[in-house]
Amino acid sequence: MKKWLVPVLIIGALILYAYSTGKGFYNSTIKLNENIEESWGNVQTAYQRRGDLIGNLVKTVQGAADFEKSTLTDVINARAKATQTTIDASNITPENIAQFQQAQTGLTGALSKLLVSVERYPDLKANQNFLKLQDELASTENQILTARTRFNEAVKPYNNHVKKFPNNFFASWLGFEDKPYFKADPGKENAPDINFDFGNKK
Repeated sequence: MKKWLVPVLIIGALILYAYSTGKGFYNSTIKLNENIEESWGNVQTAYQRRGDLIGNLVKTVQGAADFEKSTLTDVINARAKATQTTIDASNITPENIAQFQQAQTGLTGALSKLLVSVERYPDLKANQNFLKLQDELASTENQILTARTRFNEAVKPYNNHVKKFPNNFFASWLGFEDKPYFKADPGKENAPDINFDFGNKK
């Protein structure tokens, strides 16, 4: 064998190895990223459902005579901000996640105040449409918690994949960055503590 052929074969083997490894990394990363995008879509869908239900709840409350206008206004404004704050699945950054959470937390706080205010309105507490919406909201809060948990579960394998050696070199070269987790607000690791069952009090 000619001497010059040895380094050529070695270089060729290294190139083939790099191509094969890079291709495998890229395909796996795309698949893991698609799982994240799907999970994030479910998160936003769950929050959108909550926004729709709150909109219907507000319409029901507006029919009550002399209901606190400022409380309704706070909910309406918070809902508008929350529904307008969306994140494209291809642009999930820590900053965007924080902005999204802040908007949703603001809506949760406004909704809590509204539900406390309803205590002073017996007609509303007995309104069947209102009670039905309460039940649907309670169910949706659980769906939101589940969707957030599954989103984090999708992020973990992706982050592990792009951070480990030698994948981190390919990730840096191809522009794949780790994804942020959906973090609960301090003291709110579980679904928001909103009282939905006061309508059943006697």
